[in-house]
Amino acid sequence: MPIDAIALKHKFTPLWSLLDERARRLVAANEAQALGYGGISKVRRACGLSRKAIAKGIRELTEGNVLKGRVRRIGAGRKQTSVRDPEILILLEELIEPQTRGDPESPLRWICKSTRTLSAQLKRKKHQISHEKVAQLLRERNYSLQSNRKTMEGDDHPDRDAQFRHINAEVKRALTQGIPVISVDTKKKELIGNYTNSGRQWTPSNKPLKVNGHDFPSPEVPRAYPYGIYDLAQNRGFVNVGTDHDTGAFAVASIRGWWRSEGRVLYPKACSLLITADGGGSNGSRLRLWKLELQKMADSTGLSISVCHFPPGTSKWNKVEHRLFSFISSNWRGQPLRDYETIVNLIARTSTAKGLQVTCRLDRRKYPTGLVITDDEFANVNMIRNTFHGDWNYIIKPTIRQLT
Repeated sequence: MPIDAIALKHKFTPLWSLLDERARRLVAANEAQALGYGGISKVRRACGLSRKAIAKGIRELTEGNVLKGRVRRIGAGRKQTSVRDPEILILLEELIEPQTRGDPESPLRWICKSTRTLSAQLKRKKHQISHEKVAQLLRERNYSLQSNRKTMEGDDHPDRDAQFRHINAEVKRALTQGIPVISVDTKKKELIGNYTNSGRQWTPSNKPLKVNGHDFPSPEVPRAYPYGIYDLAQNRGFVNVGTDHDTGAFAVASIRGWWRSEGRVLYPKACSLLITADGGGSNGSRLRLWKLELQKMADSTGLSISVCHFPPGTSKWNKVEHRLFSFISSNWRGQPLRDYETIVNLIARTSTAKGLQVTCRLDRRKYPTGLVITDDEFANVNMIRNTFHGDWNYIIKPTIRQLT
């Protein structure tokens, strides 16, 4: 490289990164003019600009036709992909529209619609585009990565809203009169062992908790069945962690455990109890065992037990879900539930800024499944059905008053 080119290179180096496209062109053109014949070639080797760019700069300096306030003239530069290839936006939207899922001829019906996949599909249609550009176009068209959202509750029951209003009125009446009101349900059963638990927690960098590489346990792997009771008036939770099966007998045993441990202490003058529960599961509105066990509890405690079930497909509205279970899940997120002791301790230490307190106990009793309640046995249930949806709203009164 000639000595003058080396000197030019040293001259440009500290300045070049501070200049924009137009300024570089003009500085290079000025140096080329100063060097005279062969100046364009020398400057090109020193700064890296093309001969065409330097020649353009010389014309701008000679003619004085410099666009003030702009780097390029209007319309200059590479055209946007959507301008060069207008059809590409139409094809891209056709590929990602939900309607393609029902089209048996769609190549993307059964594969993940990643940006690389979309780019490959567009290239097959003779439209050259990178996966980065696909992502950019999607963002410009107001698309984003979305996960599934659990909002569909199934078909609405015609009396759904009326039942909500009924529950609301019954709960308000009971709370006003000092009657205990509890919301009950069984939380999702949990695997006991070194299995992954969704969520993240703070740990030292690059030192995550190591768990099993798969979650396909055999039937012998123990499970935990947390049955929750949420006291609306006291903002207190009681969780009975079962180890056998989630049955109607287990559900009522959990409620009886809450009453003996906390309920009768908090409500010493109570003669009745209001329970809000889901329409299915171990406390389902059609489950005979649930009602028979409630009768046994009513007889042993002397309480008149009122039950209001939520309509089908509306379990998320049950208070125990978002006043108790959601905070339990948050408290143990990212923590493998390796044994029953871990579950009990994590649940018992759940609290909120609004003062939620939780009591938890382990229930190792057996609750066999498949029990059949005969008509004669069910006839002993002293149940009074409400005039409005007696299948969802009923009172079970004690037949024998026996204090425990």
